[in-house]
Amino acid sequence: MVTGLFVVVAAFFGGNVASKLSQGGFDAPSEQSVHAANVLASEFHNGSDNFVILVHATSGNVSSPRVAAAGNALTRTLAAQPHMANVMSYWSLDSIALLRTSNLQDALVVGRITGTQNEVTHEEPIIAAALTARPNSSKNGAITFQIGGFGAAFHEVDTVVEHDLLHAEEIAFPLTLLLLFFVFGSLVSAATPLIIAAVAVIGTLLELRLLNGVTPVSIYAVNLATVLGLGLAIDYSLFIVTRFREELSAGQDTATALEETMAHAGRTVAGSAVTMAAAASALLVFPLVFLRSFAYSGIAVVLLAGAAALVVLPAVLALLGPRINSLTVWRRSVRPPVEGFWSKTARAVMHRPVLVIIPVVVGLAVLAAPVVHLRLGDLDDRVLSPTDQVRQVDDTLRSDFGQGQTDALQVVVPHTGHTTPQQQAAFAVRLSKLPDVQRVDSSSGIYSHGTDLGGPASYLAQFRGNAGIWYSVIPRGNGLSSSGETLVRAIRAAPAPFAILVGGLPANLVDSTSIIIHDLPSALLLVGGATFLVLMLLFRSLFIPLKALVLSTATLAATFGVMVWIFQEGHLSKSLDFTPTGSLIDTMPVLMFCVAFGLSMDYEVFLVSRMKELHENGLDNENAVVGGVQQTGRIITAAALLMSIVFLSLLTSSVAFMKLFAVGLALAVLLDAFIVRGLLVPAIMKLAGNACWWAPPFLRPMAPLPRPRARHLPDADIADVVAPRAGN
Repeated sequence: MVTGLFVVVAAFFGGNVASKLSQGGFDAPSEQSVHAANVLASEFHNGSDNFVILVHATSGNVSSPRVAAAGNALTRTLAAQPHMANVMSYWSLDSIALLRTSNLQDALVVGRITGTQNEVTHEEPIIAAALTARPNSSKNGAITFQIGGFGAAFHEVDTVVEHDLLHAEEIAFPLTLLLLFFVFGSLVSAATPLIIAAVAVIGTLLELRLLNGVTPVSIYAVNLATVLGLGLAIDYSLFIVTRFREELSAGQDTATALEETMAHAGRTVAGSAVTMAAAASALLVFPLVFLRSFAYSGIAVVLLAGAAALVVLPAVLALLGPRINSLTVWRRSVRPPVEGFWSKTARAVMHRPVLVIIPVVVGLAVLAAPVVHLRLGDLDDRVLSPTDQVRQVDDTLRSDFGQGQTDALQVVVPHTGHTTPQQQAAFAVRLSKLPDVQRVDSSSGIYSHGTDLGGPASYLAQFRGNAGIWYSVIPRGNGLSSSGETLVRAIRAAPAPFAILVGGLPANLVDSTSIIIHDLPSALLLVGGATFLVLMLLFRSLFIPLKALVLSTATLAATFGVMVWIFQEGHLSKSLDFTPTGSLIDTMPVLMFCVAFGLSMDYEVFLVSRMKELHENGLDNENAVVGGVQQTGRIITAAALLMSIVFLSLLTSSVAFMKLFAVGLALAVLLDAFIVRGLLVPAIMKLAGNACWWAPPFLRPMAPLPRPRARHLPDADIADVVAPRAGN
């Protein structure tokens, strides 16, 4: 009853949390590029053009009288919209050549939606709708137009992601329920994970709503809460419900079966939740709202899923008792056989451990090799499908107006001091001569390779303020490529007669990437140290946590290598329907690392807990390992497949970084569950022998793992586990 009330209250207050959260958060306030944008907005009432209208002349050309009249009318209408500033067009700037194509068929109207990223994203569709609905000469065939720019792209990404996530859930939920039914054979048992998922996901939405009142939270945190909440609910429920059914099948009454389940499976789930939360907490190290929001969401959904599994699920199981097996449509053994596929595999591996380790490690190394070419990039419209209208407009801007047009740099001079107009113009000339610069627009003129191309006075006036000036530097190629990053550093290093601030998308990328790289060692130390400490205390061993860290690192290296090969270098781009950009969005590898690392620890805790239990019950190291692999093989396989279904459902999205997230996390889970846990763990633990369970003196006085009062593994079963070893 209390749980039901909590879910209702959380759903009421947290259900609409998405409308309250931040759309931005990709930059840190301390970045120079952010400071430049703030000065540009406050002192010059200017900034990056985030709203672009691509106008096409349906008859004649953009200089034809009817087309010019329609273009001027469209410019005035845009300028009249609330929250619009700095509106200019080919026609309002005396037919400036920079804003038209060479064939005179297309021209631009540009402007800036003022305010924060939230306000830009909110206002963009309103302004677009007002332009589309207006009665003007575009209705009589003089012009047609399409809307693009960074504001439109950002809004489009948000809209598409929200739609695609709902579509993915529609696919994942029925497939998950079907596979759960296949695993349990009982409709009642299969439905129990949905209870945990509801508590975890809806509770996290409430937490994000409350937290948003204190600190900004990114809207994308909701996506993680949904996907991870469902996945962890499946993992934790599988482990606890399976153990409870095993205890019941061994003849225990409900109370004893539940007590034994929580003493072992409950302890394991608690350890797993703490480890996963520690991995998510590493994202708090970074000053980016986007990454910190995933920490808030990840920690909350993990702890809520763990709490629900440890508090709510036992209450449900106590009420159901043997009825947990109700509505059984097909029967299968509740307890895994003592000898089966997984035990045979483990024995074969442990018979020749070195011969298994070498090819597996070589294979993982081959998969990991491309990671040395990892390059971090920024989010832009190319994450959208090539068929998306906003993407098509921006593609046209790149191809017909110069690729760097959408990635302009702003060089802001807050105070010119005692410099003369000649010195200010000379600096513009110097900037225009830098490699990879197409042109420089300034208050003194438009410069290309040192040559003054002139320019309308009405256009040049925007580059001068009361106390300072600013320059618009247009890169020759893609400003978000390595050449664009080099250009940012070259401008910042260039001698200048005054203090400058460099902003714009390429500068944002350089700054955010530098912050991530700077803070990454601290995050790795935090997640590694916390994981080592939790596993050391949980298993009272130094070898187990060290092995877990090494194997998880190997899994993640292989995963990131494959992600670079696919999404950065573009292999399989046609099959997966995305556009490779030569980089991965800078925040995605960090986010994927924390989530994948936590999930790998999930399976580590599940597997080693059962091995530890068998070892404490008197089995030697080898038989404890074989028994642990066999008894958890079915459940870890099911959990990995279920988690992969949840992740791979995101492949239905048309946004590239959602596909990256889907493939990357699914691959990490499957590699960890089948290759690492099935092959490397038995082989390494065979070579380590009893050192696996050695504990230093300061750990030994701790209370041992609870020994089952019930014979979870009967004496006959122990004999069956040991017997095959004697025959080898």
